[in-house]
This record gives sequence, C-alpha cells and structure tokens, in this order.
Amino acid sequence: MFLHVREAKYVRDYTIWLRFNDGAEGEIDLLGELEGEMFAPLKDKNLFKKFLVDPDIETIVWENGADLAPEFLYKNMKVLV
Repeated sequence: MFLHVREAKYVRDYTIWLRFNDGAEGEIDLLGELEGEMFAPLKDKNLFKKFLVDPDIETIVWENGADLAPEFLYKNMKVLV
C-alpha cells in the first residue's frame, strides 16, 4: 500500500498532527529535522505553520518547496490511541 497524507494540522511548536489514507493518525515533532538549506528556514515558526497537504504529491509541503516523504512521516509519528 502506498502511503498518502490526507489531513494535517498544526498542533504546537514544531508538531503536526497527521492522518493517512490507511486511517492511521498521530503527531510528529519535526524540530530535529529542520536542518539544511531547505528546512532550516522553517525554524521560524511563522513559516513552519504555513504547510499544506499537496494534492498532487499527497504529503505536507511548505512555501519554500520543502516537503517530507509520507513514509518518513508515518514511520516517525507518535500514534494517537
């Protein structure tokens, strides 16, 4: 099964809530991932909060072109029970 992000909402700080096409949902703290040319600018919370779910690639993306693979997000999210 291919994983796709269906919904995403800002929670707090650098944490995002996600729901996937298989129904799994959870939160992921991305602070530790905000390194390098594409991701370091997202340490500015005002920029970080401006993500959206891209309907074409079905994952979260930011205005500067940064995105994260849905498989990475799924593997690293804390599942909510």
